[in-house]
Amino acid sequence: MNRGLVIEFHLDPRTGVAPYLQLVQQVRQALLLGLLSEGDQLPTVKQVVTKIAINPNTVLKAYRDLEREGLVAPKPGVGTFVTKTLGQASLVEHEPLRRELAAWLGRARAAGLTEPGIEAMFQSTLRESGEEEK
Repeated sequence: MNRGLVIEFHLDPRTGVAPYLQLVQQVRQALLLGLLSEGDQLPTVKQVVTKIAINPNTVLKAYRDLEREGLVAPKPGVGTFVTKTLGQASLVEHEPLRRELAAWLGRARAAGLTEPGIEAMFQSTLRESGEEEK
């Protein structure tokens, strides 16, 4: 089902992650969360360049990586479309978890944690919980 453009890219230079990888990660995350579905169109290279002031070759590199992974396919003269999803459930089904996470993030910020601190705590806890499950 083609719903038109359903993702807007953004870049965060503070992450240290290459811009093309940030685009790839954003598409993967959108697929995992059910924000993108099979048949959805990614923004054209020109749209991405205009929106976030990025080199067109960077966008092309990201789209080629996604194509190599079998997640998207270009249709010449039309655009790039999602060919495979990664998620099993939609955001709607996970809304209670998202609300809990948003509340936790609010408490973390109120406690003085910055975004890098929150990310570090999340990554550390995610690793620890994964090790406990083994």
